[in-house]
Amino acid sequence: MTVRVLVVDDHAMVRKGLVQLLSAAEGLQVVGEAANGREAVARAEELTPDVVLMDLQMPEMDGASATREIIEAGSRSQVLVLTSFSDAERIVNALDAGAVGYMLKDAEPDDLIEAVRSVARGDSPLHPRVARQLLTARARPRPAAGLTAREREVLELVRDGLANKQIARRLGISERTVKAHLGSVFSAIGVSDRTAAALWAERNQLDHPES
Repeated sequence: MTVRVLVVDDHAMVRKGLVQLLSAAEGLQVVGEAANGREAVARAEELTPDVVLMDLQMPEMDGASATREIIEAGSRSQVLVLTSFSDAERIVNALDAGAVGYMLKDAEPDDLIEAVRSVARGDSPLHPRVARQLLTARARPRPAAGLTAREREVLELVRDGLANKQIARRLGISERTVKAHLGSVFSAIGVSDRTAAALWAERNQLDHPES
């Protein structure tokens, strides 16, 4: 199966280099390019690629925002972040937005090609430095005040017994985005499943969401 890829990066030289690298790889086909997040959203809708290789820091719309719009539009495209930033906040924001993998621009070319292929197979590749950052962040649970407003909403609805599909419908987002938020919540409060998260929410007396 040929994996169709959309390459998103605001630097033309980097973008062209990625296009050349991926186009030469067996089983990969670059179907389009985008120079900013807003263009990426439009091109993803137009081309429906299997994988969107997404830069993070771009003009007009950043990569995390573009990822969120692509996912919430119901696209089947999988987003693989490719960036030079490896701080925990950016990583969590990108994964929270719906990205399924996170690679750094200093990765070996073969590792990047394999990451694109693995995303198409349904895996979630992480650069080793990114994986370490996530493990470190997970070891430092933050209080409820450290959750984003949307994370609190999702956690409150889990506490109230709603399934992911019901939460997605209630909040007007995709089920995949709900799963991304839950992953971030689990990491933030130091639990590993929704039952423990619901108990944590009850113990910490989170307010019920407004109806």
